[in-house]
Amino acid sequence: MPWIGLLKPGDWLVMLLGLAVCGVSFPLAWQAGVAEKAIVRRGGEVFSELDLARNRRLDVPGPLGITTVVVERGRARVASDPGPRQYCVRQGWLARPGEIAICAPNQVSVEIRGRKPTYDSLSY
Repeated sequence: MPWIGLLKPGDWLVMLLGLAVCGVSFPLAWQAGVAEKAIVRRGGEVFSELDLARNRRLDVPGPLGITTVVVERGRARVASDPGPRQYCVRQGWLARPGEIAICAPNQVSVEIRGRKPTYDSLSY
């Protein structure tokens, strides 16, 4: 790497400052805030909005049967679903804004929301 010898102290300073700005801005730009509620949808429409501050259990009827959503200590999950592959159940606890569990065969989804909108690769 013969080009390293061509760098002057000012070049190193600019690179160091650039890395510092990237390191500081990355967590600030992608910060989603605190999770406040779980939005439960059935067939694409809002079925219920659950406050994450209260422990609760909700049964959501769908075309295949009942999907059970559990809210506990600031997080939510799909506890049971009649779907064949159980992907939404295996998703586990959802605690950060923007996380979602989709039970596609039963047309039920659970999304965690906070005060600030979240950004992902699709909305960027």
